[in-house]
Formats: sequence, C-alpha cells, structure tokens
Amino acid sequence: MSKDFKNIRDSIIEYSGGVENIATVSHCMTRLRLQINNTDKVDIEKIKSIPGVLNVIIQNGEHQIVIGQDVANLYAEFQKVDGIKVGGSIEDADAAKADGMERGNVLNGVLSFIGGTFSPLIPVLVAGGLTGAVLTLLTNFFGVSTESGTYTIIYAINQAAFYFLPVFIGLSAASRLKTNGYLGAFLGAILLYSTINNAEGLDFIGINVAQIAYNSTVFPVILGVLFMSVVYRLLQKYTPVYLRTIFVPLLTILVTVPVTLIVLGPIGNTVGTWLADGVFAIYDVVPAIAVMIIGITTPLLVFFGMNNGTYPVIFALLAQVGSDPLICTGMAPANVAVGGACLAAALLAKNAEDKSVSISAGVTALCGITEPGVYGVLFPNRYPLIGAMIGGGIGGLLAGLLGMTQYVISTPGFISIPAYINPDGTNGNLIIAVAVMVIALVISFVATYFFGKKTTA
Repeated sequence: MSKDFKNIRDSIIEYSGGVENIATVSHCMTRLRLQINNTDKVDIEKIKSIPGVLNVIIQNGEHQIVIGQDVANLYAEFQKVDGIKVGGSIEDADAAKADGMERGNVLNGVLSFIGGTFSPLIPVLVAGGLTGAVLTLLTNFFGVSTESGTYTIIYAINQAAFYFLPVFIGLSAASRLKTNGYLGAFLGAILLYSTINNAEGLDFIGINVAQIAYNSTVFPVILGVLFMSVVYRLLQKYTPVYLRTIFVPLLTILVTVPVTLIVLGPIGNTVGTWLADGVFAIYDVVPAIAVMIIGITTPLLVFFGMNNGTYPVIFALLAQVGSDPLICTGMAPANVAVGGACLAAALLAKNAEDKSVSISAGVTALCGITEPGVYGVLFPNRYPLIGAMIGGGIGGLLAGLLGMTQYVISTPGFISIPAYINPDGTNGNLIIAVAVMVIALVISFVATYFFGKKTTA
C-alpha cells in the first residue's frame, strides 16, 4: 500500500503547530528531522497516530519522525511548502537550545552530536566501503589486473571516500553546530593538504606541530570544528555587520588552524588511538562476549539513536587492526535478527495493515536498515524485541567465537555480503558471516514466533 506523502506532510504540519512553528526540516536515512520553535504547540501523540508514521523521537530538542527508507519522498513534499527552511539552520540563540546542550545531559549531547554528524555521511561511507569489496571480487574472481584502468578508477572511488573523510566530517559537524558548513569542510581540506597531512618537522611560529596522518583519524577535525564554532560565533557577535563578510571567515580560519594543528589534532589523534586500543583490548580478552553484547543491544542503540555514534570506534578499529571484528560484526547478526523477528510478527499478525508493515520492515532489516522494524514492530509489540535480542545475541556469540570480521564500512546485513570477503581472496570469513547471519535469522524467527504465540493466544 503506497503512502500519501502529501497528506502525511499536511498532518505533520498541522500537529506541529503550523508552518510558522517549524524552523527547519531535514532528513536522514529513515527519519524526518524537525527543529521546532515552540514545542508546546506540538501534539506528539497525534503525529504518532498519522498513517505512515512509525514513531516520534525527541533527541536534544530535535523532533525526529520515523518514516522508513522512503522518508526522502516525504521530505520532497516539505520542499514544496513556502515558509519552511529545508536543510537550513537555526541562528544564534535558538541554535544552542535546538542542540539541547543547555539541558545539562552532556553524554546525551555528545552522542547526539556524533550521531548527527555521521548520519548524513552514511551513503558516502557505504558506497566507498563496498567499492573495496568490489575490488576484491574483481581481482580475485574475475581476473581484473591491478594495473588496469578499471582497477584504478574503482580504487580511486574507494580511497577518496575515506581519504577525504575529514572534509565530509568538517562540513557535517559544522552544519550540526549551526556554523558555516563550508568553513568546516575547508578545515578538513587544510588538514589533508600535502604539506600538513603527515608532515614531518613542521612548526608554527617556532612551536612544533605533531606529525599526524589526518586522513586516517576522525577526532582531530571534530575537535577542530567544535573550537571553530566557538570562534565563529564570537566573531559573528562582536564584528560589525559591514565587516563580517571579510573578517569573520578570515579570522576564524587563522585562529582555528594553528590551534587545531598544535593542540587539538594531537589530542584527537591520541584519543582515537586510546579508543581503538581499549576497545580491541576488551575484544581480545573476551571476543565472544564482547560481540554478543553488541548483538543483543543493537536494537536498543537504534531505538535511542545511538547506533551512528559508534562510527568513531569503527574508524579507530579499521585504522589500528585493518578490519572491524566488533561493532559491525556484532550488528550484522543483530540486524538480520530484527528482520527475522519482523517476519515472524507478520506471520502472527491478525490484520492486513500490521502484516504489511511487518513484512516491509523485515525485508528492510535483512538489508541492514532496522529503524522501521525497531520502531514499527519490535517496541510496539515487545515480543519481537525479545526474539530479535535472542537471535542477535546468539549470532554475536558465534561471530566472536569463530573470529568473524568486517573488512570495509557498510550497512551490516545480507546486502553487504561482499564486505566479509577477505582481501586476500579466501572465503573462510565470508562463509562464517553468512552462516552466522542465517543462524541469527532463524533463531530470532523461531523465538519471536514462540513468544508471539503465547502473547497473542
């Protein structure tokens, strides 16, 4: 059954207090994100009751309406409405309130900032990561030479996504902080410039600049943009209007870059190294338990919007050990387990609409996108959540015991099978990955059906 996105849009606007109460509209892979001027005018329960809306999450002042993978169609309808900023920003005093930093929950604010920074980058990360798997397939199974033009072009796609990642992060983080996004991207580009990136013996007015490979770490540019946002706002506040266009960007960069290179870059690089070493040390001691915990808790991470906050850990692991044996590895069986739980719930559903929602969410989850399943099936019905956590936990346990790993960034699930092919061309890890995900799928389906039978009897 197709969704009436125009009607959904109109209902959301009505229950959000009208066009004048919506400051900005944006979207990620599955959620429509609203910045609201006056939250007292929003009727969340009525928004939840709109056909096509799976849930409403309020995270750090932002109203996130869970729609599913077709959220872009709804966003397109909002683009047609005069008076609503699409993809825009809230200025000055409203920005801090929208980010929720004044609410006092520092941890929640940090996780929300990291997740909000990486969420828009997921298409780039998936496309760039899976081209690495495509290269493995081409060279090991189709005889494509590493000297060929075909290999060179696809290799460039793979490498560009991650080499220039600080530029993407700079743009996204600055936009998230309601600062000029292009200055954030500019900072990332500066860090990657050939005379700065991994440069040896560099100094600034006699102060030593640490040698850091900025293309393989994410924390320096994040810290740099955080500092830049403070500088930018202060300059915007105290610089006369007729001088802002010239002096605000110039002074922002002249202040931010040296501080980032001398202070924040080394701190960020050290934090990334410690994070990777610490996480891998835990995995090294109890790998099966560590991956099992990820498998069990992934639906909870998705529900609370914390799953995208794990990207810095993933990048740190990739930089240190060359693959991700923990986060994506644990999320793979967890995601397909959500799919199995949704399909079992569809089998038990008593009306056509619930059956349709569960089947759609189940198929989507098997491909690695679980928000529709988590919000539309698991949490509303409870028993599929139990089944998914059992399947994901057992799958994670097996993945840890068998040494499964994921070699490139991708959305964990059956659609990303090439991500589990070892770059050396061997198939052992691929076979383990497929087996683990199939087992997680079957167990979650059976467990959900069992608990569902008892619950719905």
